[in-house]
Amino acid sequence: MSESSPELTPVPPATVVLISGASRGLGLAMVTDLLGRGLKVAAFARTVTPELDALAAAYPATSHFGSVDITDDSACQAFVKEVEAKLGVIDALVNNAAIGQDSLHVHTPADRIEQIIATNLTAPLVLTRFWLRRLLGKGRRGRLVNITSICGQRGYPGLVAYSATKAGLDGATRSIAREFSGRVVANAVAPGFFASEMSAVLGQTQLDAILRRTPSGRLTTPEEVVPVVRMLLLEETNINGQAIVIDGAGSI
Repeated sequence: MSESSPELTPVPPATVVLISGASRGLGLAMVTDLLGRGLKVAAFARTVTPELDALAAAYPATSHFGSVDITDDSACQAFVKEVEAKLGVIDALVNNAAIGQDSLHVHTPADRIEQIIATNLTAPLVLTRFWLRRLLGKGRRGRLVNITSICGQRGYPGLVAYSATKAGLDGATRSIAREFSGRVVANAVAPGFFASEMSAVLGQTQLDAILRRTPSGRLTTPEEVVPVVRMLLLEETNINGQAIVIDGAGSI
């Protein structure tokens, strides 16, 4: 009778977290929360906002922010190396950067479709690949959280390309959880529509319909998403390869 495989030890909590798309909204809320809890946090966005500058001043030793376009692979890789030099090995990645869509599919130019896919799906996968290679090359284990969307699981007019990218990232999350079993805990968090510029792409009629069929009677807020992301990054958990929906039960 062969010996059974030893039980794997849980992946440790994150200590150095990299967050993309952190200039405002959910990204900024995650950065603020994790810095306040004593973690080392790096973040980038196309523009470093005054809010990020204020956090850099408040947490000079445990933060590192930069202006980076996620579709610029070389710039992303250079930023990762900067973070490692200042904060240490990045043992958690949160893919949050994304752009929206505000047109029916037949009216969306081909170059806009390509831009949405490049920003929301291709770039996060390339960044994740680079992060994983450096993490595992140093003999470390880590945690991955992909911020996706309820749009990846349900259909909404005017969001065809956007929905496709979020569904793709959900699928990638499941595959990464299997491919790197025991070494990386990978999950997605799929919020419903935020009361923000991302929901502005919907007309009032659509928003009213979403609110009517949402038992909670309101849109999602970043403050409701942050604790779930924090749990996936910091707590010992057997949640792996999942897309956790936070939408007030609107999708049930």
